[in-house]
Amino acid sequence: MLIPSIDLKGGKVVQLVQGDRVAIESSDVFRWVRRFQNFPMVQLIDLDAAMSTGNNDDPVRRVSARLPCRVGGGIRSVDRAKQVIEAGARKVILGSALFKEGRPDLSFAAKVSDAVGRDRVVAAVDARGGRLVIHGWRTTLAITPLEAIKALEPYCEEFLYTDVDREGLMQGMDMAAVEAIHAATDHKLSAAGGITTQAEVDGLH
Repeated sequence: MLIPSIDLKGGKVVQLVQGDRVAIESSDVFRWVRRFQNFPMVQLIDLDAAMSTGNNDDPVRRVSARLPCRVGGGIRSVDRAKQVIEAGARKVILGSALFKEGRPDLSFAAKVSDAVGRDRVVAAVDARGGRLVIHGWRTTLAITPLEAIKALEPYCEEFLYTDVDREGLMQGMDMAAVEAIHAATDHKLSAAGGITTQAEVDGLH
């Protein structure tokens, strides 16, 4: 399945190359809603919330009401996860909040899983240089995505793996890395970062 992503920053839809440089910017959020209305799932990311520079709560609510969305970015508490679900999100994507002092925070993971349902939790295990990155891809941890996956499996239904080194470059996906992660878990896995061709989408599927 192909899951298009709507990334929000300053109330606009953007695409950031490797999390920094703006490649696309559009103030017409609902142009993208119309474009993706026939997809079975859309990923909606609040980049301002992820980077602790504000939030896009209003467009998140409006888009979630129109599209089947899984929503991520700045979800750092149980209450926030519940609010996002109540606003219409089908699932929540958790990243930075799942880690504390460089390790998976299993206590928090369990609380969120209990509060919204394990089937509604997607754990983000993003990587740069083979190491897990959090805080909008600005903080590198000593652990690998595979280590994080093993610890977090009981608390989520799905993992989202982003290869930050390739994200936004349109130079192809590191299929070997995805295959290694896929082999390590029986959970659902979504992959992002550099995907360019239909052949890559088919291969990932």
